Amino acid sequence: MKTGRILLALPGLAALAYGIVLFLDYAVPAWPDSLTTVLWIGGGPIVNDAVFAPATAVIGLLAARFLPKPWRVPVQIGAVLTAVLVFVAFPLLWRPYGVPPKPGLHDGNTWLGLLLTLAAVWAAVLLASIVRFVRISRRAAQKIRPRAAR
Repeated sequence: MKTGRILLALPGLAALAYGIVLFLDYAVPAWPDSLTTVLWIGGGPIVNDAVFAPATAVIGLLAARFLPKPWRVPVQIGAVLTAVLVFVAFPLLWRPYGVPPKPGLHDGNTWLGLLLTLAAVWAAVLLASIVRFVRISRRAAQKIRPRAAR
């Protein structure tokens, strides 16, 4: 098992090393200006670990504690998807033209796109929760009915 894990880790470590070499090739010649790039690269994981992950964990714990069973998993999945979508959209929401423009990236309204996507996610959460509730209710009703009535 250890050999398999090592073989799986080697390509990832090689890609990481190559990424570090590429970054150093970019950052060293332009050092004072590349400090903002270092902050930008490190800022994503820090914001994720300090804001999004704890908020998602709290929502998941509250959902597990207070929501009825059919609603728990869909709401937890919706919370995780919401965190991921907000995390991905965050750079364009914070500074709309803070990144180099790519064709199609700045063509739309980022806020509207995010809100419509979140509405679709939470509509799916609602639908999945209702389907789960109906299934559980039917199973419970079938168990309660006496055998003669079936």
